[in-house]
Amino acid sequence: MISLLSRLSIRSAAGATAVLTGIGATAFGVVSVAQAAPAHPAGAHHAAARTTAGDGTSVSVPVSGRDRVYTADQTSNTVTVLDPSTDRTLGTIALGSQRLGATLSPQYTDNVGVHGLAFSRDDKRLGVVSVTSNTVDIVDTATNKVINETDVGRASHEGTFTADGKQFWVADRGRDTVTIVDAVHGGVVSNVKVGPGPSKVVLSPDGRTAYINHISAPEITAVDVRSHKVLYNIKGLGDSFSSDEAISPDGTELWAPHKRVGLTSVVDLKHRRVAAVLKTGPDSNHPNFANTKAGSFAYLTVGGLDETLVYRRNPGGTPQLVTRIHDTGHAPHGIWPNGDGTRMYVGMEKSDTVDVVDTATNRVIDTVGVGQEPQALVYVPNAAPAGSAANLGRQGLGSTPRNVPTTLPDGTAGETMRSGDRGRSLEATIRPVSGLDMIQLQARDLQPTTTYQAYAVRKGGEKVPLLSFTTDSSGNAAQVLAFADFDGTSVSLASKGKATAQTLAQMAAATAAMHPGSDDAVEAADLLYCDCC
Repeated sequence: MISLLSRLSIRSAAGATAVLTGIGATAFGVVSVAQAAPAHPAGAHHAAARTTAGDGTSVSVPVSGRDRVYTADQTSNTVTVLDPSTDRTLGTIALGSQRLGATLSPQYTDNVGVHGLAFSRDDKRLGVVSVTSNTVDIVDTATNKVINETDVGRASHEGTFTADGKQFWVADRGRDTVTIVDAVHGGVVSNVKVGPGPSKVVLSPDGRTAYINHISAPEITAVDVRSHKVLYNIKGLGDSFSSDEAISPDGTELWAPHKRVGLTSVVDLKHRRVAAVLKTGPDSNHPNFANTKAGSFAYLTVGGLDETLVYRRNPGGTPQLVTRIHDTGHAPHGIWPNGDGTRMYVGMEKSDTVDVVDTATNRVIDTVGVGQEPQALVYVPNAAPAGSAANLGRQGLGSTPRNVPTTLPDGTAGETMRSGDRGRSLEATIRPVSGLDMIQLQARDLQPTTTYQAYAVRKGGEKVPLLSFTTDSSGNAAQVLAFADFDGTSVSLASKGKATAQTLAQMAAATAAMHPGSDDAVEAADLLYCDCC
């Protein structure tokens, strides 16, 4: 969901200044997170990456110091640049100020919510989508400079370059359109109507067909790239909300995770049907693929379990779960292979790091620090001159987030991982942002449509009110955010009882505004300030 701010206020409480955001937050707030640990070099990866030629064929490219890994960091509003040959952080491209701070000014003109990434098939340009300022920046990978910037549709999210690199197609979640950007000169070429809440655009290997998933419809929309006409819709996905998607290298499958309900739909593109709906776990995030000596595999990040799942592909049938990779950080999100499948790079949204996975053993072999709250991640072969770190800075690096203990209203620990793939009941992440602390909570399986008060618990046991929030009909609160001076050692919750009819009505009205034309039932989760999904 893209952020919807119903109220923005600054107040003083118990000596703490707080900036509060969100819907369903009564006294203090609603939703987000992250850090940048110092990078430590690893041995060079003697592997071969693969890139895609304009005709969709796979081209082998040896891994070298010319390759780059990029992360989109939505709290520091940066793109972090890594050298995968040494697993070193080279620096960041600042596309705006760190979250909060100057971004609250009416005269602020830079980007907010750096989130989506894609790269052209010639590996020379990067497309960066900022989900709050609704902008697309085209970046030269050799120089790390912005070539052009375009204002696009409402609540733009994720996109892709056309095969010739001349256009960038981005999904507008707040509308029913895909905006087509002139990637060479900047500016909007046209808009294509594709149905409610389009979330991401991916392209077939031959470049002829664009596939779009949705956050307001359980279907995939196929569009002819040349004519801009909708060709068909594949219906029957596991849920109406699909944040991310990925297409297999052979173009036969599309995987679409359903973050809110912990499912993932596997779509058979050849027969235009849903082949399987997998139970993958809370906050199922991004999928990607690796072809290795052992076979063809799909990798899927599951943020609520701190795991990356590995499936053996079974085109046309149900994939087999092979193993679970236990990530070193919290909330794995973006993921991308080095091309020949020997390495998989995984961004940690709540730890500000990237895990490097050896796919032969499916174990983490290195961890590298990046900017604040990494979302999308891509690996680009031959992106820049070897050893180059041109025009990079350090914004967003070096501030480590803390994931602190939590206590539920009944006195039990909320941050303990529960069995049965249910994740944690209550997560709390604290990170320094613009002179304050960004306090992010995520709750699961609490009492439905109930208002809770969150407290910072100081070392001596004193409780300081932080914020209040209301759960949805399933007892969840996907993202809860406030900015304050946090001096506690943990976070505790107290129930304030069932939400009032007025609160629920306000939330329902806000949801209707976010999803116009949707027939889906209103959920409180739709209202939260949640630009990280």
